[in-house]
Amino acid sequence: MKKYLSLFTKGLAMGAANVIPGVSGGTVALITGIFEKLIDSIKAFNLTALKLLLSGKLKDFARYINLDFLLAVFSGVAISILTLARLFDFLFKSYPVYIWSFFFGLILASVYFIGKTVEKWRLSVVISLIVGTAFAFSVSVLSPASENSSMLYLFICGIIAACSMILPGLSGSFVLILLGNYQLVMIDSINDLNLMVLLPVVIGAVIGLLAFSHVLSWVFKKFKDQTIALLTGFILGSMGILWPWKHPVYKLDSLGHILIKKSGEKVVSGYDWFVPDTLTTAVVVAVLLMIAGIFTIYLLEKSAQTVEEES
Repeated sequence: MKKYLSLFTKGLAMGAANVIPGVSGGTVALITGIFEKLIDSIKAFNLTALKLLLSGKLKDFARYINLDFLLAVFSGVAISILTLARLFDFLFKSYPVYIWSFFFGLILASVYFIGKTVEKWRLSVVISLIVGTAFAFSVSVLSPASENSSMLYLFICGIIAACSMILPGLSGSFVLILLGNYQLVMIDSINDLNLMVLLPVVIGAVIGLLAFSHVLSWVFKKFKDQTIALLTGFILGSMGILWPWKHPVYKLDSLGHILIKKSGEKVVSGYDWFVPDTLTTAVVVAVLLMIAGIFTIYLLEKSAQTVEEES
């Protein structure tokens, strides 16, 4: 029971991460020690699994795909997304600097804890780190697209976002921002349970997960150190997205007017980052929240080590 509660808690953390732009559920899976098993379990949905299911061998099917593991993790993910979407909507609107500060600390610490799992640093591993950092940084400065609610586009959003959600350092929510559909999918549709939007996204996400898990599992097994270094680079390169002190830059039309979404919100095209020049109470609280984020990752790391030693 303790094992499944631990997996459920990690699923909650993954779900929370997937709601947050700039934070990856895959990062949480990697730092809590379930990343490789998660990918292998998702990959197990193949013809063998289908034959076991259709032949009525339910116990063998459950064992083959690690069903207990998947249920524990994904029930946590689902509950977290459904419950936290509304909370994060409020926090991002009311206390943006504080919540970004906490997330910045989380991800900053994860760079160290993931990077230290590389067994041997050599030239190919260093190059992987540099490539991952450069790629994630280039993605972070792209301008978001416009919102699109067509079924096909939502399906494509689901595929791309799901792949990035399990890829550490590349945030599925941030990818949805770049695709223009973060507010529509992660906030409005989840809060309103709009199935016309959610169903094509979920179908695309399932297909994307099943397909991408095979590629990621093979790469992770054949080139483990290089893959971890690449993923560490992804996380490092995306740190700018999480920097708490930034001013939004709004997208303008041809007449120089700020573009407005259907929801009434202004369309953000990027951010101007800055460092506070005055030590106010708000800045002190933000820094303390960064430290709290770092300490949270430290506790997750220790928890993962304890569970691994007991299992």
